[in-house]
Amino acid sequence: MKFSNTLIYWYLQNNRELPWRKSKNPYFIWLSEIMLQQTRVAQGLSYYLKFTEAFPTVFDLAKADESTVLKMWQGLGYYSRARNLHFSAKLIANELNGEFPSTYKEIIKLKGIGDYTASAIASICFNEPTAVVDGNVYRVLSRYFGIFTAINSTAGIKEFKTLAQTLIDEIKPGTYNQAIMDFGALHCKPQNPLCNSCPFSESCIAFEKKLTKELPVKEKKIKVRKRYFNFLVIKTDDNKTILSERKGKGIWQGLYQFPLIESEQIINQEEIIASEKFIDLFPNETTISLFNKKEIIHKLSHQHLYTNFWVVETKKHKKANVSWSKIEDFPVPILIANFLDQFQLKK
Repeated sequence: MKFSNTLIYWYLQNNRELPWRKSKNPYFIWLSEIMLQQTRVAQGLSYYLKFTEAFPTVFDLAKADESTVLKMWQGLGYYSRARNLHFSAKLIANELNGEFPSTYKEIIKLKGIGDYTASAIASICFNEPTAVVDGNVYRVLSRYFGIFTAINSTAGIKEFKTLAQTLIDEIKPGTYNQAIMDFGALHCKPQNPLCNSCPFSESCIAFEKKLTKELPVKEKKIKVRKRYFNFLVIKTDDNKTILSERKGKGIWQGLYQFPLIESEQIINQEEIIASEKFIDLFPNETTISLFNKKEIIHKLSHQHLYTNFWVVETKKHKKANVSWSKIEDFPVPILIANFLDQFQLKK
């Protein structure tokens, strides 16, 4: 039996009940695929439901403020996904009259869409036989065919895409692509794959040669950068604080944060007070205290943020124009959102 036939047969018996699979609407498929990049289905599902309720059409998403979109995305991380989603929604609504591009070559031109997402949308919505290749697919193919080429190398990306394309079912490409993604997520799992009940166990090289733990191969990760963040949480007598939008191309673009002192290492209260930024912000008398008992370590893909939240109480401040009662209206990084949850409980 062909690889694709076996896979689709497994899928028809084991596929996950997911809301976007009840539709061929490219807007819904696009939303789900963007949300599930770097995100598990269990986490992304509630965001998908919230988004489709708030923005039932691409026109609704296009009309929304970026700040609103980012606030609804809060907690999913990788916020460039949300900004690109919003940018492309405006393009589709305003320049394409709400008509989603219908071919792989046109879909991949949209901002924030790469080979995997374009292949998924083109195959599921428009029946174009373009194979998806994501982490699940790399794992299934590397194990089944015994491939040791690194999946994050230029050669590996090309090799696996070519192989995936030869395996796709050209009559039911969307079903096949969803089948191989589900098979990797549910059966050929990263840890403890279900090899003994696998429909491919008689022909899988990794199972035969006991290589499931060695495959797939990945080149060493980029060195993780350590950063030291000191947020100044201002509280004035009239219950105001300072929040500002992060600009530039770094992390958390478009999200809001408290005034930040970034240091070369962990610093104490005396060093905070003596810093140039603190002196500029607070020329008058203040009270300062450390909120968290030990520094909070927030891990991003290539950065670890060692963070302290310093509560600074002062009578008034000319830049403090955000009421504490309105602070939940602002999109903030999950690091700050978690702090706010704890801080509001102790107030």
